[in-house]
Amino acid sequence: MPDSIEKLLKAALTAPFYFGEIFVQKTRGRFVLSHRDDELVDHLQTFRNAQDAIEIAKYDDAGNYRALKTAPNLRHGWRLELDTLEELRCALDCFYPGRLAIFAAWKRDQLQTTPLRETLDRQSGMYRVAAKISDPELDDLVADFCRSNGGCLRTILWKRDARGTSPSTKLPDEKFDPRYDQAGMPGGPGSTIPTTVPLLCQEACNLLVAECRKVVKGE
Repeated sequence: MPDSIEKLLKAALTAPFYFGEIFVQKTRGRFVLSHRDDELVDHLQTFRNAQDAIEIAKYDDAGNYRALKTAPNLRHGWRLELDTLEELRCALDCFYPGRLAIFAAWKRDQLQTTPLRETLDRQSGMYRVAAKISDPELDDLVADFCRSNGGCLRTILWKRDARGTSPSTKLPDEKFDPRYDQAGMPGGPGSTIPTTVPLLCQEACNLLVAECRKVVKGE
C-alpha cells in the first residue's frame, strides 16, 4: 500500500496541491508543507521532521485539542520541509490518518463504503442505542456535524442506508463530490488553482456514532 500511495503522490506533485487544509509544493528538490492560508506568509515556524506533523495537528490556533483531525481547524503559522517522498507520505498520514490509503483504494476502484445504518446496527455496549436514531434526526445531525464549514472536510461517499438514501438532504451536492475542494473553491479546466487531493469518507466515524447516541439519549 505505501508504494501505491507514493506513486499517487509522485503523480500529484507535477504541480502544487492541496490536501485538506495543507498546501504542498516542491521547492529546490524539497517538499514544503504549510497551512493553505499561509501559502504567501513569511516568517513561519519551520520544522524538518515528518513526525512533527503529529504535534502540529494536535491543537487548533486557540490551543484546543483537535479530536477530529479532518475538522477545518488546523492551526496556522508553521512550515514543514521534507526531503523524500516517504517523509511526505508519513507527514500527510500524521495530519490526516488513513486518508491517503483510502484515496489510493478509491483511485484503484477498490474502495468499499458502508451505509450509516449498517455502521449503527453493528454497535454494541453503550453505543447500541445509537441505532434508534430516526431518519429526520439523522438528516439534521449529519447536516450539522459533517458540513465542511465548521464540521468536517471529508467528502462523504457512504449512504444513509442500503437503499442508497442520501446521508442528509440538507447538505449541498458538492459534499458528496470528490472533485470539489471542501476547504476552498473548485478549479475548472485551465484554472490556476492547485490540484486538490480529496479527504474521502468511506463510512461514518466514531465521533458521528457518538453524536447519534447523544441525540437518542436526549443529551
